[in-house]
Amino acid sequence: MPDIYLKGIALRKFWGSRRSPTGGRLVRWGAPLAWMGFIFYLSSLPHIPYLEHGWYTSLRDVAGHFAVYAVLALLWERALAAAGVARPARWAFLIALVYGLTDEFHQSFVPGRAPDLFDVLTDAAGAAFALWLAARWRLLRAGLAAA
Repeated sequence: MPDIYLKGIALRKFWGSRRSPTGGRLVRWGAPLAWMGFIFYLSSLPHIPYLEHGWYTSLRDVAGHFAVYAVLALLWERALAAAGVARPARWAFLIALVYGLTDEFHQSFVPGRAPDLFDVLTDAAGAAFALWLAARWRLLRAGLAAA
């Protein structure tokens, strides 16, 4: 693949490639940070547009928290594992949990929003489930590769 230059900087060297030892550092670290920015943006809204009043509102809210923090934990695990951090799943869970706590604190300053401990528990459950599922998937793949 030829280098693509932007103002004299080879983008491939900056982003890395899948085959290079530095491959994708910007993407690996940028993805969880961008996802955190997305969560912060959603938390800044007085109300989430798709959540309208009705019996299914709570279910959609719980599913949203679960899914958003599941993705956050997986993104952090990927970045930390690639960086060689010991026990990346534990650190990814801790980062997701702490960010969930700070997110709820942030919501206390947003008009129309209020912090909720149940949301933090849902965030933690989503992160834990996603990391558990990823670990099981890796074990299954390793077992199939050994067979």
